[in-house]
Amino acid sequence: MTVRQKDKKLSARPDKTNKIDNRNQGMPFDLAFINTLNINRSAVERRAATIGTRRTVKKEHQAAWLLKAITFIDLTTLAGDDTPGKVRRLCQKAKHPVRKDILAALDATELNITTGAVCVYHNMINTAVAALKGCNIPVAAVSTGFPAGQSLQSIKLAEIKASVADGAKEIDIVISREKVLIGDWQSIYDEVKAFRNACGEAHIKTILATGELSTLTNVAKASWVCMMAGADFIKTSTGKEPVNATLPVSLVMVRAIREYYQLTNIKIGYKPAGGIQTAKQAIEYMILMKEELGVEWLDPHLFRFGASSLLGDIERQLEHYVTGSYSANHRHAIS
Repeated sequence: MTVRQKDKKLSARPDKTNKIDNRNQGMPFDLAFINTLNINRSAVERRAATIGTRRTVKKEHQAAWLLKAITFIDLTTLAGDDTPGKVRRLCQKAKHPVRKDILAALDATELNITTGAVCVYHNMINTAVAALKGCNIPVAAVSTGFPAGQSLQSIKLAEIKASVADGAKEIDIVISREKVLIGDWQSIYDEVKAFRNACGEAHIKTILATGELSTLTNVAKASWVCMMAGADFIKTSTGKEPVNATLPVSLVMVRAIREYYQLTNIKIGYKPAGGIQTAKQAIEYMILMKEELGVEWLDPHLFRFGASSLLGDIERQLEHYVTGSYSANHRHAIS
């Protein structure tokens, strides 16, 4: 079986139930339920420690998984020195994430692999939309006072509406972490619901900033409150916190997604972000999704990586599979 055939096998049984036409409409806020949630940290950490050890993916199987991983990447630039030229180069990389000679050697040219999205600040949306015109790669924009979220609610809502008007198809919002820390879950629900309404047809990814939430129980509660309020995705981090995506946090969040699906029959997406820099880490998160949620979640509509440097390591690993040698980073275009 070729790498191309294995990639197609990994894509088997694609999700058909949670596309644009069957979004999460949310549900009434239930504080009594939220108060019942309690996470056993030691049990979570024990389970998370087995994710990278119980299964291995080698040779052509690994290459197929890495090709699939590329389609989950929200290729991101969120820096103070972002320029239109830098964003245009990033968009070209999103459209052509792997060198043609590597794809040809993998018999993967006809797979038309692209990244899942390009993620930028609001002022770069127009540049990204123009650069991606004619392809199906959506532009995602960070919003609501990203990364700290310390802005007036009226400003946050105006920012969302402006980003949608400029062509962003996905909005990554940040919740007010101080309300999590004082247990004001009703306010979190109300603000996310307002953000969801402001997004209109654009999908909303709610960033929990899990490294600032203090406990895994808070992570579980925040996950549930955001899903109740209508989130399409729940996301770990802004990438700006000292601690970003981790496997224990991810396990708590994807199990909340699984339970929400069992309750509502609605599939919520998951996006780990920040600190995912290697192909090995990407495969660990894919294994987590497959084991906890099933292969149908291995779809860009339901799973993304928030990353800026991950693609470079994946491309290096694919070249190693083809040639037997690791290349220098400068052999690969901006990622």
